[in-house]
Amino acid sequence: MNALQNPLALIGRILLAIMFVPAGFGKIAGFAGSVGYATAMGLPMPQVGVAIALVIELFGGLALLIGYRTRIAAIALAVFTLVASFYFHAYWSLPAEQQMMQQLMFFKNLAITGGLLAFAAFGAGAFSVDARRKV
Repeated sequence: MNALQNPLALIGRILLAIMFVPAGFGKIAGFAGSVGYATAMGLPMPQVGVAIALVIELFGGLALLIGYRTRIAAIALAVFTLVASFYFHAYWSLPAEQQMMQQLMFFKNLAITGGLLAFAAFGAGAFSVDARRKV
């Protein structure tokens, strides 16, 4: 299994980045719509929140993808994902017939947070900018 460690780390980074990079670009393309959704969900200062989310998703996702300052990017993305889960997937505050999908999304985000924390703990692996920089 040690021979698979670095290829698996690369694949893991790619799969996690797929969650964040397109979402960041989507917020650029649809900023007003994202602000409207954040407003409807009760996010305080929605324009600022969406701008922060855009930066974290796009730049954090790209950093994770290439393995640049991976530990910092993973922590930022983990905190972002955890906070966003409580705002946008608060299944416990919904009527019973609406809870299932939001509960699934909430726990999916917790699992993503766990994967990000693993990268924060163990780093990006050999196939990364960090490895070339000897970080």
